[in-house]
Amino acid sequence: MKVSTRSVSLVLLGAVIGGSLTLAQHVMGARSGNELPLEQMRTFTDVFTRIKNDYVEEVSDDELLEHAIRGMLHGLDPHSAYLNTEEFNELRIGTTGEFGGLGIEVGMEDGFVKVVSPIDDTPAARAGMQAGDLIIRLDDTPVKGLTLNDAVKLMRGKPGSILSLTVIREGTDGPLNVDIERAIIKVTSVKHRMLDEDFGYLRISNFQTKTTADLLKAIKKMKKENDGLKGMVLDLRNNPGGVLSGAVGVSDAFLNEGMIVYTDGRESDSKLRYDATEGDVLEGAPLVVLVNGGSASASEIVAGAMQDHGRAVVLGSKTFGKGSVQTIQDLPAGGAVKLTTSRYFTPKGRSIQALGIEPDITTKPGSWIRPENDSDFTPLTESSLRGALSNTTVDEGPSEEETVAEKEDNLVYDDYQLFEALNLLKGLAILNKKTG
Repeated sequence: MKVSTRSVSLVLLGAVIGGSLTLAQHVMGARSGNELPLEQMRTFTDVFTRIKNDYVEEVSDDELLEHAIRGMLHGLDPHSAYLNTEEFNELRIGTTGEFGGLGIEVGMEDGFVKVVSPIDDTPAARAGMQAGDLIIRLDDTPVKGLTLNDAVKLMRGKPGSILSLTVIREGTDGPLNVDIERAIIKVTSVKHRMLDEDFGYLRISNFQTKTTADLLKAIKKMKKENDGLKGMVLDLRNNPGGVLSGAVGVSDAFLNEGMIVYTDGRESDSKLRYDATEGDVLEGAPLVVLVNGGSASASEIVAGAMQDHGRAVVLGSKTFGKGSVQTIQDLPAGGAVKLTTSRYFTPKGRSIQALGIEPDITTKPGSWIRPENDSDFTPLTESSLRGALSNTTVDEGPSEEETVAEKEDNLVYDDYQLFEALNLLKGLAILNKKTG
C-alpha cells in the first residue's frame, strides 16, 4: 500500500511526538527506558520530505527508505550491511563454494574497494590481484561514492565478459590497469600435496561448511599413501575467512582439548565458547601455520588457537585483523541484516579485532629473490669455488637426497615462506624424535 509523502512524514513525526503509534519504539529497538532521540527523528522526517519535494529527480518512498536503512548500517562498521533478497541469496550461495564474479574478497576503505584477498584459482588471482590493493575504478565508473554492494554488483556479470579495474597498489608509482575475465567461481576449499617424504602440505583457500570434512579426508589420504606423516604445513595465506564452523572444526582436528575461540558481545546469545574434542588427527606431529596480511577472520581464529595452545608455530607476516562476528538475521519482508554482534577472542583472551595475529616467526615472501633475467641462476655452492676439490666417487646419478634438495631449491624461488616452513618442520620433527 502506498501513502503520500506527507502521510509518511506525519506517521514518523506522530511516533516521535508520542501518540498511540509505536513505530519509533520499533525503530529504536525499545531502548530500555532511555529517551527517544526526538530531535534526530524530526530531522529525519524533515530531510525525507525535502528530498521528496525538492530533489532534481523523483525518488520513490521504497528507494529512499532502503537508502536510509543501508546508510544506518554502513555507518556502524565496514561489515554491517542490509541485504535485499537478491543479495541475501548470493551470500548463501557464496558459503557453499560456487558463485559468479572475479574471485576476490573485498571490503571498503576510505570510500574505495579494498581487496582483502584474491581467492585461489580464480580470474582475480590469475590476473595478479593482491591483498591490500585499492580498486578506484570499475571500467569507467569511479568507486568513490558507491556502497560496497553497488561495487560488488558492478564486478559481477556474464561469464566471459571483461572488467577493467584501476588499482592503487603500495610500492607502485601510479595506478595499475588490470583486465579480468569474469567466470563462474568454483572454490575448492582444501588442497593437499606432499612437500617431501613424510611431510605434508594443506592449503585452505576459504572456510566453507564442508572444509573440515575435506581436510580430514586429505590428511587420511596422505597418511595412507605415505605410511604416516612426520609433520604438516597448514597454509592460510590470503584466506579471507568464511563460516565459523569451518574454523572451529579445523582447529579441533589438531587439538585434544581446551578452548578454541570465544565470542563476547552485548546480548547473552552473543557470548559463545567453542571447545576442542579429544583426538589430534596428526597425533602430535609438528604443525606450521602460514599466514599473511590476507589471512582474515576464520583464518585468524585457527592461527590464534594453534598459537595459544602451543600446537603449531605460526610463520609469515601479520594477519588482517578482522575479529568481529557478523550475525545474519532474516527480515520478515525478505532480505536480511548482517549485523556485527560480537568480537572474537583467542583462548588466552586476545582480541583479534584491528590487531591481527603476530606470527611467531616473521618471514616476508621476498626474502629470497632470483636475479632478474637469469633463468639459469643457481645458488653458490662448494663446487662453484675456484680450485675446489673434486668428488672422487663414481657418478651414479642423483641420489634420493639430491632429488629432494633439487625440489627444495625450486621451492626457494617459487615460495620462500613455504620453503622456510618445511625447514622448520624438519627441525621440529628431529627435536620430537630426540625428546620422544
